Amino acid sequence: MLAMNYRGPYRVRAETMPDPVIEHPNDAIVKVLRSCICGSDLHLYHGLVPDTRVGTTFGHEFVGEVIEVGSTVQNLKLGDRVIVPFNVFCGTCYFCQRELYGNCHNTNPQATAVGGIYGYSHTAGGYAGGQAQFVRVPFADVGPTKIPDELLLEDAVMLTDAFPTGYQAAEMGDIREGDTVVVFGAGPVGIFAAKSAWLMGAGRVIVVDHVEYRLEFVRGFAQCETVDFKSVKDMALHIKKMTDWLGADVCIDCVGCEAAGSALQHLTGVKLKLQGGSATALHWAINSVRKGGNVSIVGVYGPTFNAVPIGNAVNKGLTLRMNQASVKRHLPRLIEHIQAGRIEPHRVISHVMPLEEVADAYHLFSSKLDGCIKTVLIPPGVTA
Repeated sequence: MLAMNYRGPYRVRAETMPDPVIEHPNDAIVKVLRSCICGSDLHLYHGLVPDTRVGTTFGHEFVGEVIEVGSTVQNLKLGDRVIVPFNVFCGTCYFCQRELYGNCHNTNPQATAVGGIYGYSHTAGGYAGGQAQFVRVPFADVGPTKIPDELLLEDAVMLTDAFPTGYQAAEMGDIREGDTVVVFGAGPVGIFAAKSAWLMGAGRVIVVDHVEYRLEFVRGFAQCETVDFKSVKDMALHIKKMTDWLGADVCIDCVGCEAAGSALQHLTGVKLKLQGGSATALHWAINSVRKGGNVSIVGVYGPTFNAVPIGNAVNKGLTLRMNQASVKRHLPRLIEHIQAGRIEPHRVISHVMPLEEVADAYHLFSSKLDGCIKTVLIPPGVTA
Protein backbone atom coordinates (compact mmCIF):
# COMPACT_ATOMS: atom_id res chain seq x y z
CA MET A 1 0.00 0.00 0.00
CA LEU A 2 0.95 3.67 -0.25
CA ALA A 3 1.50 5.29 3.15
CA MET A 4 3.14 8.28 4.77
CA ASN A 5 6.63 7.38 6.04
CA TYR A 6 8.44 9.42 8.71
CA ARG A 7 12.17 9.72 8.02
CA GLY A 8 13.13 12.17 10.79
CA PRO A 9 12.23 15.74 11.85
CA TYR A 10 10.78 17.73 8.93
CA ARG A 11 11.19 14.72 6.63
CA VAL A 12 8.15 12.74 5.53
CA ARG A 13 7.30 11.07 2.24
CA ALA A 14 4.75 8.79 0.61
CA GLU A 15 6.07 5.37 -0.31
CA THR A 16 5.08 1.74 -0.65
CA MET A 17 4.83 -0.06 2.70
CA PRO A 18 3.50 -3.49 3.77
CA ASP A 19 -0.27 -3.92 3.85
CA PRO A 20 -1.71 -4.36 7.38
CA VAL A 21 -2.97 -7.81 8.33
CA ILE A 22 -5.33 -9.23 10.95
CA GLU A 23 -3.20 -9.85 14.06
CA HIS A 24 -5.98 -10.62 16.55
CA PRO A 25 -9.48 -12.11 16.08
CA ASN A 26 -11.08 -8.78 17.07
CA ASP A 27 -9.15 -6.72 14.48
CA ALA A 28 -10.58 -5.16 11.35
CA ILE A 29 -8.82 -3.84 8.25
CA VAL A 30 -10.18 -0.49 7.08
CA LYS A 31 -9.70 1.01 3.63
CA VAL A 32 -9.06 4.70 4.27
CA LEU A 33 -11.44 7.08 2.48
CA ARG A 34 -10.35 10.32 4.15
CA SER A 35 -7.52 11.15 6.56
CA CYS A 36 -6.27 14.43 8.01
CA ILE A 37 -3.13 16.12 9.20
CA CYS A 38 -3.69 17.29 12.78
CA GLY A 39 -1.93 20.12 14.58
CA SER A 40 -0.58 17.54 17.04
CA ASP A 41 0.95 15.65 14.08
CA LEU A 42 3.19 18.68 13.72
CA HIS A 43 4.68 17.94 17.16
CA LEU A 44 5.80 14.60 15.70
CA TYR A 45 6.90 16.23 12.44
CA HIS A 46 9.04 18.73 14.34
CA GLY A 47 10.67 16.01 16.45
CA LEU A 48 9.15 17.06 19.79
CA VAL A 49 7.56 13.72 20.79
CA PRO A 50 9.87 11.08 22.30
CA ASP A 51 10.28 7.70 20.60
CA THR A 52 8.94 8.78 17.21
CA ARG A 53 10.68 6.13 15.15
CA VAL A 54 11.84 6.32 11.56
CA GLY A 55 9.42 4.31 9.42
CA THR A 56 6.34 5.32 11.41
CA THR A 57 3.08 6.18 9.63
CA PHE A 58 1.29 9.13 11.24
CA GLY A 59 -2.41 9.90 11.19
CA HIS A 60 -4.99 9.56 13.97
CA GLU A 61 -7.87 11.21 12.08
CA PHE A 62 -9.35 8.90 9.46
CA VAL A 63 -12.58 7.34 8.24
CA GLY A 64 -12.92 4.37 5.95
CA GLU A 65 -14.63 1.23 4.71
CA VAL A 66 -14.32 -2.15 6.43
CA ILE A 67 -12.76 -4.66 4.01
CA GLU A 68 -11.79 -7.47 6.39
CA VAL A 69 -12.75 -8.54 9.92
CA GLY A 70 -11.32 -10.96 12.44
CA SER A 71 -13.16 -14.12 13.44
CA THR A 72 -14.68 -12.66 16.65
CA VAL A 73 -15.86 -9.29 15.29
CA GLN A 74 -19.63 -9.05 15.61
CA ASN A 75 -20.56 -5.37 15.25
CA LEU A 76 -19.01 -4.68 11.84
CA LYS A 77 -19.44 -6.24 8.43
CA LEU A 78 -17.66 -5.83 5.12
CA GLY A 79 -18.65 -2.61 3.39
CA ASP A 80 -19.50 -0.65 6.55
CA ARG A 81 -18.24 2.93 6.44
CA VAL A 82 -16.89 3.89 9.84
CA ILE A 83 -15.62 6.77 11.96
CA VAL A 84 -12.50 5.55 13.77
CA PRO A 85 -11.83 7.55 16.97
CA PHE A 86 -8.19 8.49 17.47
CA ASN A 87 -8.23 6.61 20.79
CA VAL A 88 -7.34 2.92 20.66
CA PHE A 89 -9.32 1.46 23.57
CA CYS A 90 -10.42 -1.92 24.87
CA GLY A 91 -13.89 -0.99 26.12
CA THR A 92 -13.69 -3.18 29.24
CA CYS A 93 -11.02 -1.82 31.62
CA TYR A 94 -11.69 0.37 34.68
CA PHE A 95 -11.24 3.57 32.68
CA CYS A 96 -13.17 2.53 29.57
CA GLN A 97 -16.11 1.54 31.78
CA ARG A 98 -16.11 5.17 32.94
CA GLU A 99 -15.92 6.43 29.33
CA LEU A 100 -12.34 7.66 29.81
CA TYR A 101 -11.35 6.11 26.51
CA GLY A 102 -8.24 8.26 26.20
CA ASN A 103 -6.90 6.62 29.36
CA CYS A 104 -7.49 2.98 28.43
CA HIS A 105 -5.42 0.72 30.68
CA ASN A 106 -4.81 -2.04 28.14
CA THR A 107 -3.78 -0.40 24.86
CA ASN A 108 -0.52 1.33 25.77
CA PRO A 109 1.82 -0.74 27.96
CA GLN A 110 4.54 1.91 27.70
CA ALA A 111 2.63 4.58 29.63
CA THR A 112 0.75 5.04 32.89
CA ALA A 113 -1.37 7.93 31.61
CA VAL A 114 -2.47 8.06 27.97
CA GLY A 115 -3.99 5.08 26.20
CA GLY A 116 -3.20 4.02 22.66
CA ILE A 117 -3.38 6.52 19.80
CA TYR A 118 -3.16 5.73 16.10
CA GLY A 119 0.01 6.97 14.43
CA TYR A 120 1.36 8.85 17.44
CA SER A 121 4.78 7.37 18.20
CA HIS A 122 5.66 4.46 20.45
CA THR A 123 4.94 6.59 23.52
CA ALA A 124 1.28 6.16 22.53
CA GLY A 125 1.50 2.45 21.80
CA GLY A 126 3.23 2.34 18.42
CA TYR A 127 0.05 1.84 16.36
CA ALA A 128 0.28 2.55 12.63
CA GLY A 129 -1.74 5.58 11.57
CA GLY A 130 -4.29 6.43 8.92
CA GLN A 131 -2.27 8.52 6.46
CA ALA A 132 -2.25 5.40 4.31
CA GLN A 133 -4.46 3.33 2.03
CA PHE A 134 -5.29 0.75 4.72
CA VAL A 135 -5.18 0.56 8.53
CA ARG A 136 -5.43 -2.24 11.07
CA VAL A 137 -8.08 -1.31 13.65
CA PRO A 138 -7.78 -3.25 16.95
CA PHE A 139 -10.80 -3.78 19.24
CA ALA A 140 -12.99 -3.34 16.19
CA ASP A 141 -16.18 -4.16 18.11
CA VAL A 142 -15.83 -1.17 20.45
CA GLY A 143 -13.93 1.63 18.64
CA PRO A 144 -15.45 2.32 15.21
CA THR A 145 -18.85 3.97 14.78
CA LYS A 146 -20.87 3.49 11.59
CA ILE A 147 -21.29 6.66 9.54
CA PRO A 148 -24.94 7.66 9.01
CA ASP A 149 -25.84 7.52 5.32
CA GLU A 150 -26.61 11.24 5.08
CA LEU A 151 -23.34 12.36 6.72
CA LEU A 152 -20.62 13.77 4.44
CA LEU A 153 -17.28 11.99 4.69
CA GLU A 154 -15.72 15.40 5.24
CA ASP A 155 -17.96 15.95 8.28
CA ALA A 156 -17.32 12.40 9.49
CA VAL A 157 -13.54 12.74 9.45
CA MET A 158 -13.80 15.85 11.64
CA LEU A 159 -15.53 13.60 14.21
CA THR A 160 -12.43 11.43 14.69
CA ASP A 161 -10.59 14.08 16.76
CA ALA A 162 -10.80 17.80 15.97
CA PHE A 163 -14.50 18.40 16.66
CA PRO A 164 -14.78 16.08 19.71
CA THR A 165 -11.57 17.50 21.18
CA GLY A 166 -12.82 21.07 20.78
CA TYR A 167 -16.21 20.07 22.20
CA GLN A 168 -14.66 18.35 25.21
CA ALA A 169 -12.42 21.38 25.75
CA ALA A 170 -15.56 23.48 26.14
CA GLU A 171 -17.27 20.80 28.24
CA MET A 172 -14.34 20.62 30.69
CA GLY A 173 -14.65 24.39 31.14
CA ASP A 174 -18.03 23.77 32.83
CA ILE A 175 -19.48 26.74 30.94
CA ARG A 176 -22.53 28.33 32.57
CA GLU A 177 -25.14 30.41 30.78
CA GLY A 178 -23.76 33.86 29.99
CA ASP A 179 -20.10 33.02 30.74
CA THR A 180 -17.22 34.78 29.02
CA VAL A 181 -14.97 32.18 27.43
CA VAL A 182 -11.47 32.82 26.08
CA VAL A 183 -9.96 30.25 23.70
CA PHE A 184 -6.21 30.33 23.12
CA GLY A 185 -5.42 29.04 19.64
CA ALA A 186 -7.35 29.38 16.36
CA GLY A 187 -6.33 26.07 14.85
CA PRO A 188 -9.10 23.54 14.09
CA VAL A 189 -9.48 22.44 17.74
CA GLY A 190 -9.65 26.04 18.97
CA ILE A 191 -12.18 26.85 16.24
CA PHE A 192 -14.39 23.94 17.33
CA ALA A 193 -13.94 24.86 21.02
CA ALA A 194 -15.16 28.37 20.29
CA LYS A 195 -18.19 27.11 18.38
CA SER A 196 -18.94 24.53 21.08
CA ALA A 197 -18.82 27.21 23.79
CA TRP A 198 -21.91 28.78 22.22
CA LEU A 199 -23.64 25.38 22.15
CA MET A 200 -23.07 25.19 25.92
CA GLY A 201 -24.55 28.60 26.68
CA ALA A 202 -21.63 31.03 26.62
CA GLY A 203 -22.57 34.69 26.54
CA ARG A 204 -19.29 35.89 25.01
CA VAL A 205 -16.47 34.06 23.19
CA ILE A 206 -13.01 35.50 22.51
CA VAL A 207 -10.32 33.68 20.48
CA VAL A 208 -6.61 34.54 20.75
CA ASP A 209 -4.07 33.81 18.00
CA HIS A 210 -1.66 35.73 15.79
CA VAL A 211 -2.32 34.32 12.30
CA GLU A 212 -4.69 36.77 10.66
CA TYR A 213 -6.34 34.37 8.20
CA ARG A 214 -7.16 31.97 11.05
CA LEU A 215 -8.60 34.81 13.13
CA GLU A 216 -10.67 35.93 10.16
CA PHE A 217 -11.99 32.40 9.66
CA VAL A 218 -12.94 31.84 13.30
CA ARG A 219 -14.77 35.18 13.41
CA GLY A 220 -17.02 33.94 10.61
CA PHE A 221 -17.33 30.30 11.68
CA ALA A 222 -17.79 30.81 15.43
CA GLN A 223 -19.21 34.37 15.52
CA CYS A 224 -16.64 35.38 18.14
CA GLU A 225 -14.36 38.26 19.03
CA THR A 226 -10.65 37.86 18.33
CA VAL A 227 -7.36 39.14 19.74
CA ASP A 228 -4.05 39.17 17.87
CA PHE A 229 -1.58 38.44 20.67
CA LYS A 230 1.26 40.10 18.77
CA SER A 231 -0.51 43.42 19.30
CA VAL A 232 -0.82 42.84 23.07
CA LYS A 233 1.95 43.53 25.59
CA ASP A 234 0.35 41.78 28.59
CA MET A 235 -2.29 39.17 27.77
CA ALA A 236 -3.75 38.87 31.28
CA LEU A 237 -4.06 42.64 31.58
CA HIS A 238 -5.68 42.83 28.14
CA ILE A 239 -8.28 40.16 28.95
CA LYS A 240 -9.06 41.87 32.27
CA LYS A 241 -9.60 45.16 30.45
CA MET A 242 -12.08 43.35 28.19
CA THR A 243 -13.95 41.82 31.15
CA ASP A 244 -14.56 44.66 33.62
CA TRP A 245 -11.25 43.86 35.34
CA LEU A 246 -12.46 40.49 36.58
CA GLY A 247 -10.99 38.11 34.02
CA ALA A 248 -12.72 35.49 31.89
CA ASP A 249 -15.01 32.91 33.49
CA VAL A 250 -13.40 30.12 31.45
CA CYS A 251 -10.05 29.94 29.64
CA ILE A 252 -9.26 27.10 27.21
CA ASP A 253 -5.72 26.17 26.09
CA CYS A 254 -5.91 24.71 22.57
CA VAL A 255 -2.27 25.47 21.73
CA GLY A 256 0.06 23.18 23.63
CA CYS A 257 3.78 22.72 23.48
CA GLU A 258 4.63 24.72 20.36
CA ALA A 259 3.26 28.02 21.58
CA ALA A 260 5.11 31.13 20.49
CA GLY A 261 6.66 32.17 23.79
CA SER A 262 9.67 34.12 24.94
CA ALA A 263 13.12 33.29 23.58
CA LEU A 264 13.92 31.45 26.84
CA GLN A 265 10.71 29.40 26.71
CA HIS A 266 11.34 28.47 23.09
CA LEU A 267 14.94 27.50 23.84
CA THR A 268 14.17 25.33 26.90
CA GLY A 269 10.86 23.92 25.66
CA VAL A 270 11.17 23.51 21.90
CA LYS A 271 14.87 23.51 21.04
CA LEU A 272 16.57 21.85 24.03
CA LYS A 273 13.46 19.91 25.12
CA LEU A 274 14.20 20.57 28.80
CA GLN A 275 10.48 21.22 29.29
CA GLY A 276 7.46 19.53 27.73
CA GLY A 277 7.25 22.45 25.32
CA SER A 278 6.63 26.18 25.63
CA ALA A 279 3.76 26.63 28.10
CA THR A 280 2.96 30.22 27.07
CA ALA A 281 -0.73 29.61 26.40
CA LEU A 282 -1.13 27.79 29.70
CA HIS A 283 0.40 30.76 31.55
CA TRP A 284 -1.99 33.07 29.74
CA ALA A 285 -4.99 30.89 30.61
CA ILE A 286 -4.15 30.71 34.33
CA ASN A 287 -3.39 34.40 34.57
CA SER A 288 -6.33 35.62 32.43
CA VAL A 289 -9.15 33.69 34.09
CA ARG A 290 -11.02 35.25 37.00
CA LYS A 291 -10.63 34.11 40.59
CA GLY A 292 -12.65 30.94 41.07
CA GLY A 293 -12.72 30.39 37.30
CA ASN A 294 -12.11 27.30 35.19
CA VAL A 295 -9.16 26.41 32.96
CA SER A 296 -9.53 23.65 30.38
CA ILE A 297 -6.42 22.21 28.71
CA VAL A 298 -6.42 20.13 25.51
CA GLY A 299 -3.21 21.48 24.00
CA VAL A 300 -0.67 18.66 23.70
CA TYR A 301 2.39 18.86 25.96
CA GLY A 302 5.36 16.57 26.27
CA PRO A 303 5.84 14.16 29.19
CA THR A 304 8.65 16.17 30.82
CA PHE A 305 8.75 19.07 33.31
CA ASN A 306 6.93 22.35 32.58
CA ALA A 307 7.32 25.62 34.45
CA VAL A 308 3.62 26.19 35.20
CA PRO A 309 2.46 28.95 37.60
CA ILE A 310 0.68 26.56 39.92
CA GLY A 311 0.88 29.03 42.80
CA ASN A 312 -1.29 31.47 40.85
CA ALA A 313 -3.82 28.71 40.21
CA VAL A 314 -3.92 27.79 43.91
CA ASN A 315 -4.20 31.35 45.18
CA LYS A 316 -6.92 32.21 42.66
CA GLY A 317 -8.93 29.11 43.55
CA LEU A 318 -9.01 27.82 39.99
CA THR A 319 -10.39 24.55 38.70
CA LEU A 320 -8.08 22.97 36.12
CA ARG A 321 -9.36 20.12 33.93
CA MET A 322 -7.52 18.37 31.13
CA ASN A 323 -7.38 15.12 29.19
CA GLN A 324 -7.31 13.52 25.78
CA ALA A 325 -10.79 13.60 24.32
CA SER A 326 -12.94 10.51 24.81
CA VAL A 327 -14.19 10.65 21.22
CA LYS A 328 -16.67 7.76 21.32
CA ARG A 329 -18.57 9.31 24.24
CA HIS A 330 -19.29 12.49 22.29
CA LEU A 331 -20.25 11.05 18.90
CA PRO A 332 -24.04 10.66 19.37
CA ARG A 333 -24.42 14.29 20.49
CA LEU A 334 -22.07 15.70 17.84
CA ILE A 335 -23.75 13.77 15.03
CA GLU A 336 -27.06 15.16 16.28
CA HIS A 337 -25.67 18.73 16.12
CA ILE A 338 -24.53 18.16 12.52
CA GLN A 339 -27.82 16.60 11.44
CA ALA A 340 -29.73 19.49 13.05
CA GLY A 341 -27.68 22.00 11.04
CA ARG A 342 -26.14 23.69 14.09
CA ILE A 343 -22.60 23.17 12.81
CA GLU A 344 -20.89 22.24 9.53
CA PRO A 345 -17.52 20.77 10.53
CA HIS A 346 -16.35 20.32 6.93
CA ARG A 347 -16.08 24.10 6.56
CA VAL A 348 -12.75 24.08 8.43
CA ILE A 349 -11.20 22.02 5.61
CA SER A 350 -9.14 24.38 3.50
CA HIS A 351 -7.12 21.92 1.41
CA VAL A 352 -7.81 18.49 -0.12
CA MET A 353 -4.67 16.81 -1.42
CA PRO A 354 -3.69 13.35 -2.70
CA LEU A 355 -1.77 11.14 -0.29
CA GLU A 356 1.07 11.10 -2.80
CA GLU A 357 1.67 14.78 -1.95
CA VAL A 358 1.87 14.24 1.82
CA ALA A 359 5.31 15.89 2.09
CA ASP A 360 3.99 19.08 0.49
CA ALA A 361 0.87 18.88 2.65
CA TYR A 362 2.93 18.82 5.86
CA HIS A 363 5.09 21.73 4.70
CA LEU A 364 2.00 23.74 3.76
CA PHE A 365 0.30 23.15 7.13
CA SER A 366 3.43 23.53 9.26
CA SER A 367 4.45 26.80 7.62
CA LYS A 368 0.86 28.16 7.54
CA LEU A 369 1.01 28.76 3.79
CA ASP A 370 -1.85 29.39 1.38
CA GLY A 371 -4.37 30.03 4.16
CA CYS A 372 -4.13 26.44 5.36
CA ILE A 373 -6.41 25.58 8.28
CA LYS A 374 -7.11 21.85 7.83
CA THR A 375 -5.83 19.43 5.21
CA VAL A 376 -7.58 16.25 4.11
CA LEU A 377 -5.58 13.54 2.33
CA ILE A 378 -7.18 11.30 -0.31
CA PRO A 379 -5.51 7.89 -0.86
CA PRO A 380 -5.05 6.56 -4.41
CA GLY A 381 -8.15 5.03 -5.94
CA VAL A 382 -10.56 6.92 -3.68
CA THR A 383 -12.99 9.46 -5.11
CA ALA A 384 -12.46 12.98 -3.78
